[in-house]
Amino acid sequence: MEIRAGNYKPNDILRFVRQNAGLTQEKLAIMIGKSKNWVKNNEQGLNRYFFEDLIKIAEICGVEIIIKDKEK
Repeated sequence: MEIRAGNYKPNDILRFVRQNAGLTQEKLAIMIGKSKNWVKNNEQGLNRYFFEDLIKIAEICGVEIIIKDKEK
């Protein structure tokens, strides 16, 4: 499955990836060493996660991040 990040807000991507991995906010928080509130706030768009966080989340959830040049 391919998700084009430009079509989604960062909080939507985090929620989508977590839910498709079958993880609760609490379980993901424990696995990445963050609080449940950190996950919740990021999914609500109140905070912004760093790329390093996204890499860790992708590894845990079994997804691959591919960065491509913008199509012109």
